[in-house]
Amino acid sequence: MIIENEKDVTTAVLSELKRAKNPRLVAVMSAFVRHLHDFAREVKLTEEEFQAAIGYIVALGKHTSESHNEAVLASGSLGFSTLICLINNGDAAHTDTDMNLLGPFWRMHSPRTPDGGSIVRSPTPGPALFVTARFLDTKDRPVAGADVDVWHSSPEGFYENQDPGQAEMNLRGKFTTDADGAISFRSVKPAGYPIPVSGPVGELLAVQGRHNMRPAHLHFLAAMPGFKTLISQIYAPDDPNIETDVQFGVTRHLIGNYVRHDHGPAPALDVQGAWYSLDHSFVMQAGTSKLPRPPITSKAKGERPTLPVLERA
Repeated sequence: MIIENEKDVTTAVLSELKRAKNPRLVAVMSAFVRHLHDFAREVKLTEEEFQAAIGYIVALGKHTSESHNEAVLASGSLGFSTLICLINNGDAAHTDTDMNLLGPFWRMHSPRTPDGGSIVRSPTPGPALFVTARFLDTKDRPVAGADVDVWHSSPEGFYENQDPGQAEMNLRGKFTTDADGAISFRSVKPAGYPIPVSGPVGELLAVQGRHNMRPAHLHFLAAMPGFKTLISQIYAPDDPNIETDVQFGVTRHLIGNYVRHDHGPAPALDVQGAWYSLDHSFVMQAGTSKLPRPPITSKAKGERPTLPVLERA
C-alpha cells in the first residue's frame, strides 16, 4: 500500500497483520497497533520524544541480567503487572483474589525444606517469624501435596540474589502441603526495601517525584496438578509504605496479620526478645498447573550493592 497520509500508516499495518495465521495474535497485535498509533496522535509525539522512548526500551534490555530484571521492575512501576494480575483472576476482577505479583526476584530450584524448618541459611539478623500457611480449594477443602515456594527480602532489604554476602538461597525454601493443606516454617520478619534505581526505571521514578520503596512482604508460589498456579504476596500492615508501594501491588485482601509477641514462650527455645507469627489461608482455583518463567536465574557476585532511596515529592 502506498502511503498517502498519516491515517494510511495504521490502515496498512493492520492490513498486513491479517496475514498471520494465529487469530489471537491478529487480535492482540491489531489492538496494540491501533492504541499505539492513536497514542502518538493524541499526545502529538515529537521526533525527539520518540527517539527517547526507543532509547528507554533499549536501556531496559541493557540493564537486565541473569540476576536482575529491569523490564519486570518497569512493568510493576507503571502498575501494568498488577493490572494484568487483577483482570485475569478473581472472576475477571469481580471478586477478591489471592493472586499477586511474581516480582523480579523469584528463582527456581529453592531448597526442599522439611515442614517447620527454617529458611534462614546464613546469619540474618532480625526478629524471628513463624509462619503457618494453608492452601484450600474453592470449597474449603485442603489441597494436600502442593509444592510451595517461599521467598522474601532480608530485614536489611536485600534478596539473596542481590547480596553476595548472603548464602545461596538464603530466605528461600520449597515445602509440600500436608493432609490439611498446610505448611509451616521459620524465618525472620522481612522489611520493606528500595527497588534498584541504577537503570531507566530509577530515572523514570525520579522525574515523576516518586519514591522507590516496596512495603514488607512474603512471597508464595503454590503449584499442584489440577489447580492454577497460585502466586501471592502477604504484606505487613505496619510498613510505612503500605499505601504507596512503588509497584502498586498491595491489595486490601492481601494485607496479612503479622502478630508481634512481646511476652510468653516462642516456638523455638533460642528466640530472645520479641518475635512474630503469621497465620494465613489461601484459595487455589481449579485450572492448569504451569510455572512462570523465572525472571532471574543466578546470584550477583562481587560487592554488596548500594540501594539508594528516592524521596517522594
